Amino acid sequence: MAAPYARGMTETTPSTGLDAEDRKIITLARSARARNGVPEGAAVRDETGRTYVAGTVALDSLRLSALRTAVAMAVASGAKSLEAAAVVTAADSVPAEDRAAVRDLGGPGTPVLLAGPDGALRESVAAGA
Repeated sequence: MAAPYARGMTETTPSTGLDAEDRKIITLARSARARNGVPEGAAVRDETGRTYVAGTVALDSLRLSALRTAVAMAVASGAKSLEAAAVVTAADSVPAEDRAAVRDLGGPGTPVLLAGPDGALRESVAAGA
């Protein structure tokens, strides 16, 4: 049995370069997308390790991407910062507006992970990029 890892000292998977916590938020985002039948699923991890998961919001009076919704949920729950964000989508890139929301709470260096519907990582970009 593998030894537990302290925060910040997580094991990485050589094939993806992702640690267990980043794989977790991609899995949560993928699950939200599938469970809710929405175009995107997203998850963010705050400074305490708590995660917030959301899908696309598409009401007549309100439209939010999954990532902006997850950031809003983190803010509404009292998060002070973000460690990482992930979005699962068929899109080829993370829109500037989504990265801006992550940057507003987490700072310009916060990693934003883009994964396809199969959960495979396509890109990791800093929120400030």
